[in-house]
Amino acid sequence: MSVRVSLVAAARSSALLAERFDDDRPLDHTGWHEVQLAAHALVSLGAAELRYCSPTPRSRATGDALGFAPMAQPALRDCDMGRWRGLTLADVAAREPASVDAWLADPRSAPHGGEPLLAFISRIGGWLDTRPACDGFIVAVAEPAVVRAALVYALKAPPSTYWNVDVRPLSTLTLTGMPGRWSLSLEALRR
Repeated sequence: MSVRVSLVAAARSSALLAERFDDDRPLDHTGWHEVQLAAHALVSLGAAELRYCSPTPRSRATGDALGFAPMAQPALRDCDMGRWRGLTLADVAAREPASVDAWLADPRSAPHGGEPLLAFISRIGGWLDTRPACDGFIVAVAEPAVVRAALVYALKAPPSTYWNVDVRPLSTLTLTGMPGRWSLSLEALRR
């Protein structure tokens, strides 16, 4: 028995360069517009037996706008960035350049006082591994960082791979498998 998990990256709540760590702002105008444009391609995911979302306003709003009526999952929260919460990467790099370098270089470090990258990836992997393996289908709307962490975990890639994965708003990652045995599934969009 296996399960299929489709992760949809939440629509945007700010311009890319204005994104903040642990950003819990709601969807902005552009995000709402993007959801409307993508809805036709993503509506079929609403047929999932289980529908979840990260506990952020933009993840919830994205799921609701797509008609998923998702249930918030605390395990799908973004990485805890400690004292960097609410700041942009540029803000932090200007204030604490050595700390940013350490954080980017070592997945076990947490100079911000929050969650190390390795712990974040493991937490998201733990959520994946506890999904019911009942030949079912699950959809979850999550922060782009959560989608990236799930991909790294599922492929058993080195944690440094996390920094090389770009997850755009409303992109979808589908994983199939069971605990500890995940495969990436690429699917063509139906037009």
